[in-house]
Amino acid sequence: MSEENNQYTFENPEYRQTYWHTCSHVMAQAVKRLWPEVKLAIGPSIDEGWYYDMDAPFAFTPEHLEQIEAEMRKICKEKLKLERFELPRPEAVKFMEERDEKYKVELIHDLPEDEVISFYKQGEFTDLCAGPHLDSTGRIKGNALKLTACNAAYWRGDSSRETLQRIYGIAFPKKDELDAHLARIEEAKKRDHRRLGKELGLFMLRDEGPGFPFFLPKGMVLKNTLLDYWRKVHKKYGYVEISTPIMLNRQLWERSGHWDHYKNNMYTTVIDDVDFAVKPMNCPGGMLVYASEPHSYRDLPLRVGEIGLVHRHELSGALHGLFRVRCFNQDDAHVFMTREQMQDVIQETVRLFDEVYSVFGLSYTIELSTMPEDHIGTVEEWERNQDILKQAITAMGKEFVINEGDGAFYGPKLDFHLADSLGRTWQCGTIQLDSQLPERFELEYTGEDGEKHRPVMIHRVVLGSIERFIGVITEHFAGAFPTWLAPVQVKLLPVTDRAAEYAAKISAQLDAQGFRVEVDGRNEKIGKKIREATLEKVPFMLVVGDRDMENGTVSVRRRSGEDLGAMSLEDFAALLDGEVKSMAIQ
Repeated sequence: MSEENNQYTFENPEYRQTYWHTCSHVMAQAVKRLWPEVKLAIGPSIDEGWYYDMDAPFAFTPEHLEQIEAEMRKICKEKLKLERFELPRPEAVKFMEERDEKYKVELIHDLPEDEVISFYKQGEFTDLCAGPHLDSTGRIKGNALKLTACNAAYWRGDSSRETLQRIYGIAFPKKDELDAHLARIEEAKKRDHRRLGKELGLFMLRDEGPGFPFFLPKGMVLKNTLLDYWRKVHKKYGYVEISTPIMLNRQLWERSGHWDHYKNNMYTTVIDDVDFAVKPMNCPGGMLVYASEPHSYRDLPLRVGEIGLVHRHELSGALHGLFRVRCFNQDDAHVFMTREQMQDVIQETVRLFDEVYSVFGLSYTIELSTMPEDHIGTVEEWERNQDILKQAITAMGKEFVINEGDGAFYGPKLDFHLADSLGRTWQCGTIQLDSQLPERFELEYTGEDGEKHRPVMIHRVVLGSIERFIGVITEHFAGAFPTWLAPVQVKLLPVTDRAAEYAAKISAQLDAQGFRVEVDGRNEKIGKKIREATLEKVPFMLVVGDRDMENGTVSVRRRSGEDLGAMSLEDFAALLDGEVKSMAIQ
């Protein structure tokens, strides 16, 4: 499809956002028709659909949402024209005061002095809005919209302000697209890592430590297996591993710039009358490690990795399972290099990312995040480093999109957004190019000319937060982890009490070969044991009965239900070993 033909379809993200933004106005109009006393706050489009914050004298219920949907369909059928107009600030304030819309009045007062104050009118309904919008409510397909949720939201995100109600919605040009989207949502609910984490005994969350996850024995097996793989692949790429302190003094954080740019997200304390902060990231400690000994150009690039436990203060309302926590392990790495090595190191890092993500069957897209308003360093340095990132990634044949103003405060970055089995995206990996912290920490190396030079560096994570990545792959695999990663790889299911001793013997032999095995020795019917092992998503079940004992075999079943039949223990161990070593995705 040509770009011109693509302009008014959901393939065009601008059109998609315009469509959803218009839907938010239709929803607000429907609410005001049904309950004129409701006060409107804000109603933007978001990544998937829209929401509108409202102040109502009652709590919206699912029945209310059905009423709103029905009214929205009427408005779509009315094909109301959307008309834009502007008002001077005093008139705009008066316009909204007359309609008793106090939140809109506050928004107008807070607009910059030179801001154009615009409104959109559709029928009897008018809303303060910068736009853009569709030209008519008739463009929206009433049978392809759905209000999906309603929850509480603070006005302007401030917990000291009014508590509003936020209604979420989604819409598509065709009903079958809506149906497919809703089906994906239902599938996502089944894959929710919080539910699976509990059912599979991976982790738990407690009120005694909100945002601080507890990993259970099986979760620790999963986590440690993941970290073992991380260490193996990083050793292959020439990284050495370090560990830096969890708490460092204020002077260090001021030197790095984090005290000025990140203090609100840091946990602080006082030790011996000195301010300290629990580290929210590992970078400053890595700077001290580099500075602890002299370096030559022959040492570079120096690749240093760290699985560091970091703590960040997140608002309680933002916490979400393992996806948003207050403490997590970050697979940080810092590569120190000469300017001449920058492009090669960036490309080498991307190849490492490619290798890791392919193991999990995850594809990705790349965003180049550029200089934010709150930054250190000169514009010239930023532009030079942004160009280096562009050149490196383009030379590899990779595509990227620009994310304006979202770089780290010390440098531009490449963010890697992973796509899971449901097509959802997760920002995990990042490569941040930094010439500022080496300057602040006065890092040096001796060049070929015998003179001192300043290295440049990249900060990078491939998995990101280990905890968050576990949440991502739990949902990606729906808890059915590949054999190499599964907390329990084999479950032995004796058919009778007579086979229990044989099962224990088989278990010991597999355990001795390094496989993770459990025996279900309960006095239960074999059908129940198979069903429960399947629900536990164990890759292999070995059913052993009298015939297996006589023949020295095991009857092998996969969690998919595939019956592989009877085989010798040696043959099964070879099959299992092959799947583990190949890191196959079943």
